[in-house]
Amino acid sequence: QVQLVESGGGLVQAGGSLRLSCAASGRTFSNYAMGWFRQAPGKEREFVAAISWSGAMTYYAESVKGRFTISRDNAKNVVYLQMSSLKSEDTAVYYCAGNLHGVKARSYEYDYWGQGTQVTVSS
Repeated sequence: QVQLVESGGGLVQAGGSLRLSCAASGRTFSNYAMGWFRQAPGKEREFVAAISWSGAMTYYAESVKGRFTISRDNAKNVVYLQMSSLKSEDTAVYYCAGNLHGVKARSYEYDYWGQGTQVTVSS
């Protein structure tokens, strides 16, 4: 079992930046590939970014490529999502998730989920 807790969300103006954190506890964090997903009101949950267990491989949704950066610190059991050049369409609840299978973009491929943190971008 892995417990995941997101933090760092908030209200930011368009063009601004935020860094989300996801702290993991429980089983060995470094065994897990990690991902970030988001869900806007009235929309389905969508993939944002993923990172391999070592951090050597990353993958991004086209909508955030070049603006968001996923990273991890296995010594601290934390995965980050640095978000820059934020747009109003980035407004959503952001979730981190973990799996043992590798860098994945589909939510059903993830075994553990956090509770989410709200990001609101004002235009």
